[in-house]
Amino acid sequence: CLSEMKAGNRHRAICHLLRSHGVIKADPDTVLDLYFRQCAITVNAIDLATIGACLANMGENLTGEEVFDVNAVRLTLSVMFTCGMHDYAGNWACEVGIPAKGGIAGGIMGVINRQLGIACYSPRLDRKGNSVRAVRSFARLSDELGLHVFDCTNAGSAVARAYLPCW
Repeated sequence: CLSEMKAGNRHRAICHLLRSHGVIKADPDTVLDLYFRQCAITVNAIDLATIGACLANMGENLTGEEVFDVNAVRLTLSVMFTCGMHDYAGNWACEVGIPAKGGIAGGIMGVINRQLGIACYSPRLDRKGNSVRAVRSFARLSDELGLHVFDCTNAGSAVARAYLPCW
């Protein structure tokens, strides 16, 4: 968190730009403090996959409790798909086609709508700040299982069932 606070000049600039256009009403330093703290929450691949599964299950967690409103899920997945992989988002959308969120620690969480949550973790990052191995793993799984959101040959959850007999 402290490292991000010291080095987060790009985020700081974006926050001030948004404030100057009236998009953010709160003090930028307060907003950034909360943002940097949220970025520093400790999670592992199982935690990320569980969060992804909750989003894939329209906001219900593994016990069936609704923790996210379905509209919040829709908005979250839209944001994840369009910018969750930061500077790699456009390529990710075309090549992998899975709503995802990457983190600077090397984790990536993805959501295959109404099918599954998936996560990979490996700390070596590429130039865009994404995990090298996790990006490759997601690309391979997307290709092999037909998980790209715009893959017209995607057979839907039947593909996941073929590989995940617990479904």
